[in-house]
Amino acid sequence: DIVPFNHLLLMATADVDQKFLGQFAKRINNSNPFLSSFLYKVLGLSVLLAKKLVRARRLRKLDTTRDTKSLQLYHHIIWLSREGLIMIEQFIIPMVSGMLELKVLSYKLRASFYHIFVLFHNHPSVHQTAIPSFTPTTNKSKGVDRRSIASSPNPFEGGPVQPLPPGLSPVSIPKPSAAFLLPVTDYIPSATSCFTEAAALADALLSGSHPIRLSVKFEYAAYMFDCLHDADESTKLAQQAIKDVYNAQEGMDDDQFEDAAILVHELGMRIKRNRSGSGGSNTPKLGGEGSTPRAGSSPSTPRASRTIRGEGIVPKLPVVTNGVGGPSGTSTERLR
Repeated sequence: DIVPFNHLLLMATADVDQKFLGQFAKRINNSNPFLSSFLYKVLGLSVLLAKKLVRARRLRKLDTTRDTKSLQLYHHIIWLSREGLIMIEQFIIPMVSGMLELKVLSYKLRASFYHIFVLFHNHPSVHQTAIPSFTPTTNKSKGVDRRSIASSPNPFEGGPVQPLPPGLSPVSIPKPSAAFLLPVTDYIPSATSCFTEAAALADALLSGSHPIRLSVKFEYAAYMFDCLHDADESTKLAQQAIKDVYNAQEGMDDDQFEDAAILVHELGMRIKRNRSGSGGSNTPKLGGEGSTPRAGSSPSTPRASRTIRGEGIVPKLPVVTNGVGGPSGTSTERLR
């Protein structure tokens, strides 16, 4: 089974999500240490999971006939995702109703974990790289399905008591290889519902250019293409997210500008991949041709010349300034 590039798309928003998780955990450490501790735990789990997903991308084949490192890796991905989902649903979401940004991020992370379940553990599988279910074999020489073979009759009930011929003894049908970690079922309805709820919260609570909102829309678009196989809706969602950035009136500081720039660029690449039908190519490297540089990558470039690109369009983003060049929360000077 060839591992497609699509799995690596899960990591496009990992940096943004992890950065905000760390900021929120630090901010509420004194006022709510219990919630802060779980945010730190999810942050650490997210870092480990990101590395596992990158390793899964690099594997060319998954050997399911024996206990290999590749199979252990896939099991570890499912286990980390399961533990992360438990912490999000049972401990974090019930405590963040009054924290708008953290609430949206929590619902987005819940959808992300279900996204991983769909990719790696769904039944029926959405693609060939999910952990497979082992099916009973058939005796091709005689055309006999081994599941139809009855067990030996009870000797106390009469009838023949001699053992069955060699090779025809009853066999038990093994469960899917990862069933001990997570129930084997169709996770698409749950994942779709979680993404829909996270997107609705992002639209209602955050500005169009907020990095968390863009993170939600980017992974939702990737999920539509990878799991629902709906390139049209995925493209529409990505296009609308970019338009919302163009129309955003709220101010943003330098860090948010950089995060939004990267995510808008990735949304533009998402649209191109959807239209090409490939679903993925090499992730554009920061600082490369056509990419958006991070802060400090080009010291000679003035702040006002940095742009956010999406499908070759340069939007006008509001930036918070105090009229002198320093950050403030009063004016919304637009940059070209």
